Amino acid sequence: MANRRIDEPTGTETVGHEWDGIEELNTPLPRWWLLTFYACIVFAIGYVVAYPAIPLLHGATPGLLGWSSRGDLAQELAHERHHREGVYAALARVPIERLPEDDARMRMAVAGGRAAFKVNCVQCHGAGAAGSEGFPNLNDDDWLWGGDLKTIEYTITHGVRVPGAAGTRMSQMPAFGRDGLLTDTQIGQLASHVLSLSGKEADDPAGAKLFADNCAVCHGPAGRGNRQLGAPNLTDAVWLYGRSRDEIVRQITEGRNGEMPAWAGRLDPVTIKMLAAYVHSLGGGEDFVEPAPASTTAPAAGAAANAAP
Repeated sequence: MANRRIDEPTGTETVGHEWDGIEELNTPLPRWWLLTFYACIVFAIGYVVAYPAIPLLHGATPGLLGWSSRGDLAQELAHERHHREGVYAALARVPIERLPEDDARMRMAVAGGRAAFKVNCVQCHGAGAAGSEGFPNLNDDDWLWGGDLKTIEYTITHGVRVPGAAGTRMSQMPAFGRDGLLTDTQIGQLASHVLSLSGKEADDPAGAKLFADNCAVCHGPAGRGNRQLGAPNLTDAVWLYGRSRDEIVRQITEGRNGEMPAWAGRLDPVTIKMLAAYVHSLGGGEDFVEPAPASTTAPAAGAAANAAP
């Protein structure tokens, strides 16, 4: 205090400190800055009183207004559910194979399925549904289990090779090398035959014989696959685990079998229906074919035989 003085050039009092001849001026803060600072203090006190602000052991002070971000979110979700109830009810009433008969309803289903796909499916199939190694491309015309709306809905509902899931798609490719079913030489010959089915190599007669003995039961004698078993078509250029010789040898050796979650119980039936509609719309969807009615010839013959004396 004793060292304070008025700085002559500025007319401002010093604070009394001096370092190597350098003194600090006691310049007052601008009035606008002080008023803003005091207003912030008042606002902070009001905010703490009105809104949740002070952390406690099991939560926070609730605030006089009773507002919370969780409550705000719950209101928004409730509003969105109410908005969607009409769409969901309309889609729930229609069997999925009949959706294409109503363009407006089909567009609603595809739009909803697109949103659900971004949340639940892009992690494996990719943002554009083009897939990757071990995860099918959903844009093409190649289907392991079938590509009509009803079949896609079933696959999404029950999944593929899900342990303990009732109705899950189930098939198993043997690990011919790992389990000692075929030798390395035989696996090489078999790979040559598989590559020949799509015109990538010349056929190997020994490989053709191995294919007939070990693979035709699932993939068919010509290698065109079997959708009832999820056995892929080996004659096209679509490969789930890679198309090179080394990758095919590895697949025969290890018998890799992918899995897909069963979404029943995780997603509601209408969301699954919308997902199926979206996947079907990506470009490779197939028409639904009504199963042929059961023949009545045999029962009629049996009845006639029973009526005969």
